[in-house]
Amino acid sequence: MLALLSVAILSHHALQAQTTDSQRWRDSLTVLNKQIATSPWSSDLHLRKAAVNLELKQWQYAIEEYGQVLKHEPNNPAALFYRAYANTHLRRFDLARNDLNDLLAYLPRHFEGRLSLAVVLQQMGRKQEALDELNQTIQLHADSAVAYAARANLERQMKQDDAALYDWQRAQQLAPNDPTYVVSHADLLLVLERREEARRVLDAAVKRGIPKGMLLEWYDKCKR
Repeated sequence: MLALLSVAILSHHALQAQTTDSQRWRDSLTVLNKQIATSPWSSDLHLRKAAVNLELKQWQYAIEEYGQVLKHEPNNPAALFYRAYANTHLRRFDLARNDLNDLLAYLPRHFEGRLSLAVVLQQMGRKQEALDELNQTIQLHADSAVAYAARANLERQMKQDDAALYDWQRAQQLAPNDPTYVVSHADLLLVLERREEARRVLDAAVKRGIPKGMLLEWYDKCKR
């Protein structure tokens, strides 16, 4: 789930209007290129062009655009964050980590930056560093269900099951109507063969208003 979570976090702010019409994005790119060629320097235009490059999965072009912005504005948060995003897609994790560290030095409370850095560190095999980053993220954003869920996933991979169970419970408290956290919590309890506890987690979720039909697979596992 952490890998899926990282994609959601990193792409959340790329462009609010999503479309599958690649020609529309290419048309936008043509217009932006003309504006850039005929206008004085504009960070906004280059950021917009880089965002379209991201939509078209033109990772290297986006990286180059963000690099130009950073030459003029070394601490530009959007350029640092999304260059890290593009480098992550190219599996250039060292470069992504560097940009995220620079971003956090400038904006230490940047939530997506911290969570993304934890993901990058995990991809690099540095799980303890990733866990340390998530611990700090939760200290700064104690009301974030996403942060607790991210830490729970990593703790499960590190075989820290009791800690993961606690974090799934906290995630549910903070986002009581999100079935993803419920099934992840129940699934870990089932792996640990704690079926009665898993059923209580499911029953509590149903009482909170989550449709029982969404949880039938895990109810069935509780019977085995």
